[in-house]
Amino acid sequence: MDNNKIVPNLWFSADGGSISKIIEYYKDIFFSDFEFGQIVPLGETPSGKTEMCTVSIYGQNYVFMSTAIEHHPLNDAVSFMINCEDQSEIDRYWNYFTSEGKESQCGWCIDKYGLRWQVLPKNLGELMSKPNSFQVMMGQKKIVIEDYLK
Repeated sequence: MDNNKIVPNLWFSADGGSISKIIEYYKDIFFSDFEFGQIVPLGETPSGKTEMCTVSIYGQNYVFMSTAIEHHPLNDAVSFMINCEDQSEIDRYWNYFTSEGKESQCGWCIDKYGLRWQVLPKNLGELMSKPNSFQVMMGQKKIVIEDYLK
């Protein structure tokens, strides 16, 4: 994995502090666009067993860290937007993240580990130029492209 000068660190909590289930969860949705390095055990910390791993999603590097006891919960201050090619791709990400997570509004959802995502069509700007597009978006949880074209 290439070295980025600045690498975001995402701090999760998982059963027993094991990061392997977290890695598998994201690998299952991002497939070959998800790479991960060696899992580094950090031992017992005030938050219990702790592990970390460098991952790459679509070429962007992150450090995933996992502790047994939640130390700082993920929240809306950090979120990720996915620019999708079409409705099928929106549905794939949305259904995956919300199957054990939570739906929100305007394409926002929270996955089972608490990470926030906004799942959007890559042509959102064009769709938002349509009449009544703001009202359409405000009425949606998952973005449905067809609703903007009516």
